[in-house]
Amino acid sequence: MTNDDIEIIGKNVKDMYGTFMGKVVGTMTDIDGSIQSVGIDCGSQGLQQIQYEQLVVQGEVVVFIPKWRLDSQRLIREKQLTLRRLKALIDIVSENDDMKADAEIIHEKYKSKLVSLDETEHEIKATLEARLTELDDQMKSAKMLSFDAKVQFKSNEISDATFETVKSCTTEVIEHVTHEIAEIANVKSRIADLELEVQEITFPPTPDIQESARSYLETSEHEQQVVQTILPEVPVESTTPSERIEAPSTPIPEPPAESEVTFAFPEPPQQVTADTSKDDNDNDWLARMEAQ
Repeated sequence: MTNDDIEIIGKNVKDMYGTFMGKVVGTMTDIDGSIQSVGIDCGSQGLQQIQYEQLVVQGEVVVFIPKWRLDSQRLIREKQLTLRRLKALIDIVSENDDMKADAEIIHEKYKSKLVSLDETEHEIKATLEARLTELDDQMKSAKMLSFDAKVQFKSNEISDATFETVKSCTTEVIEHVTHEIAEIANVKSRIADLELEVQEITFPPTPDIQESARSYLETSEHEQQVVQTILPEVPVESTTPSERIEAPSTPIPEPPAESEVTFAFPEPPQQVTADTSKDDNDNDWLARMEAQ
C-alpha cells in the first residue's frame, strides 16, 4: 500500500455533488498490495464496500463517482475507438483493393468487438433506467419534505430558521438529483448516436422510397414541361415525285371588282293566253319535259 493510498483512510467521502456520504475506515487489498475496495462508514446504512476505482482523492476529501458513470464512459470510449478503426480499415481497403483479403480478419475482429459492446450497452441501459427510477423517488421525497415543512411552518409548529434550513437542504437535494438526471440523459443520447454510426457502417444506407418517388415525379414534371415547350416543326416539302403535291394547273378566276358585278333576274313566266299560239305552248311543254 502506497503512502497516497494510506492517506485516504479517515477522510470524509462525498459524492460528485458535494453531499456527505461517510468516512473511510479501511481498505481491502489484493495479494500484490493493490487496493481492490474501500470500506466506508455510511452511518445508518452501515459499512459499505466501494470499488477503489470509484474514488478520487481531492485534497482532504474523497469524491465518490457512480459506477454507471464509469461504465458508460468506458463503453463510449471503447465504441468510439472501434468505430474509428473500422472507418480507417474501410478507407484503406477502398484505396487498395489488394488488401481486402488481409483486412477481412481484422474486420471480423472489430465486428465481434462491437457485438460484445452491444451486450455491455444493454446492461448499462438497464442500469441507467433503474437509476432514473431511484432518482425520481428521491425527487418526490425531497419535494414532500419541503412541502411538509412549509405546512408545519404555517401551523406554527417549527420556527422560521428551521423552515429555512429544511428548505435549503431539500433544494440542494433537488438540484443534485436534477443534475444527475441531466447527465444520464446526455449519456443515453451519446450511446444512441454511436448506435446510428454502427448501423451506418454495418448496414449501408438504402435510398428512401419517398425520396425516390419525389425525384421521379420531379423528373416526370420536367419532361412534361420540355414536351410542352417543343413547338411543332414546319413540314418540309417532299422532293420525291410521288409525294409532291402539285398545284392545280387551271387558275382560279379572281372575283370581279365591285363595280363590275351585275345581277341577273329571272324573267317572269309567260302567261298562256288565247293569243298564244299552239306551237309556242308545245315548245314550252317539250322544254319542261327535257328539263326534267
